[in-house]
Amino acid sequence: MILLDGKATALQIKTEIKESVEQLKTEGKRVPNLIAVLVGENTASLSYVKSKVKACNMVGFDSSLIHLDADTTEAVLLDLIKQLNTDSTVDGYIVQLPLPKHIDANKILLAVAPEKDVDGFHPVNMGKLTLNLETIIPATPYGIITLIKAYGIETKGKRVVVLGRSNIVGRPTSILLSLNKPYGNATVTLAHSKTKNLDKLLLEADIIIAAIGKPHFVTAAMVKEGVVIIDVGINRVEDASRKRGYRLVGDVAFDTVAPKASYITPVPGGVGPMTIAMLLKNTLLAYKG
Repeated sequence: MILLDGKATALQIKTEIKESVEQLKTEGKRVPNLIAVLVGENTASLSYVKSKVKACNMVGFDSSLIHLDADTTEAVLLDLIKQLNTDSTVDGYIVQLPLPKHIDANKILLAVAPEKDVDGFHPVNMGKLTLNLETIIPATPYGIITLIKAYGIETKGKRVVVLGRSNIVGRPTSILLSLNKPYGNATVTLAHSKTKNLDKLLLEADIIIAAIGKPHFVTAAMVKEGVVIIDVGINRVEDASRKRGYRLVGDVAFDTVAPKASYITPVPGGVGPMTIAMLLKNTLLAYKG
């Protein structure tokens, strides 16, 4: 079993980005600028956004957090997005999800300029992805593909099951793995809560992408020997032995599945660091236009 080290791979990507930024500085050019927008006081979102800003600082980007009150109106947020769209010093920005219930998330995402949509969620970018055109790829799927490539895992002709059909992870990941590209050409099944005979599908899978949001959902009995496991899940489970009172686990029962796997991602330390690294890469790509 080989552990897919997202931390190490992400660090390598960040180092390469930092070198690119240093070159820009040497040439007397401005550096890329990423803005994060957060509405409300969601603790997990605030922590995640701060980690993104910290990563930007590490590679030499300009970056800042615009933190709005939870009662901020949809109209005010749309006005801010309009300003960011037209600000030539802003190369990319993210609007952290989830948004407060009184704000229509789809309306907000549609208002983001596709060329500054470093999350890759805009329909224009998703449409280009589907058509196998160059575009900004959603950060987590991009991270998954990059990790697969970094370890030389073969996808051509392989049977892949993607657990979860979200527009942020599951659906775009299934598209990427089915494209006619070196990291694609797989036969992909997108499984979800209505999928029948899921156990049978998983047992036949060469690669499993678990993004279902249920702790330890995938067990050893569900996978075959030599399977590749990419665990996207980040779930909090109570643990009185920990100072925080909880620990983070994935959608896969790591301890029992790992001995059967050829490759597997840890949680934490697998896909999570890759997501932030690819957000930085998307920002650099948006900067270059």
